[in-house]
Amino acid sequence: MRRGLIEQVLRLVRELFGQQRAQQPRGQQPRSQEQRSQEQTGRRRGPGTGPRRPRQPAPPKPSDDRLVIEYTPKLDGDPDPGEVVWTWVAYEDDPSQGKDRPVVIIGRSGGSLVGVPLTSKAHDNEQQVAVGTGPWDPQGRPSYAKVERLIRVEAGKVRREGAILPRDRFDAITAAIHRPA
Repeated sequence: MRRGLIEQVLRLVRELFGQQRAQQPRGQQPRSQEQRSQEQTGRRRGPGTGPRRPRQPAPPKPSDDRLVIEYTPKLDGDPDPGEVVWTWVAYEDDPSQGKDRPVVIIGRSGGSLVGVPLTSKAHDNEQQVAVGTGPWDPQGRPSYAKVERLIRVEAGKVRREGAILPRDRFDAITAAIHRPA
């Protein structure tokens, strides 16, 4: 008896659902009670009852691999783009070894910061940008940004902030990164 009752209810639901679909023009969904009420009265209920603005498409989200360059330095204990920080940098010829060195943070890529290592030695055979002296080098030596080498920097592995790099020097570094050698 119970099974027969369930089958009857299902058959009625299918019939009603089929009739509603047949009454709707193709491609339209059945309207809710609230939508029918709005059509009859010309008003919506609740806050924001004025005319709606057309929905703007959301801006595209950068992929994890895309470098987003930004200058947002804040000496707050956290590494930010536009700052010189000290972190461990692997040697180019032997990535299993490296040393602590200053790095200019130039932006973000995914969950990582992206930086350019600084060196105190000018090399004619490398593309470098002179950034001058600053409090990141306790000996006051001039520094050069190695713009051919971008490195990922994990915020938790930064040893200390060195200084905020002046905007004109930051812009010179980022311009050299975008310029082919």
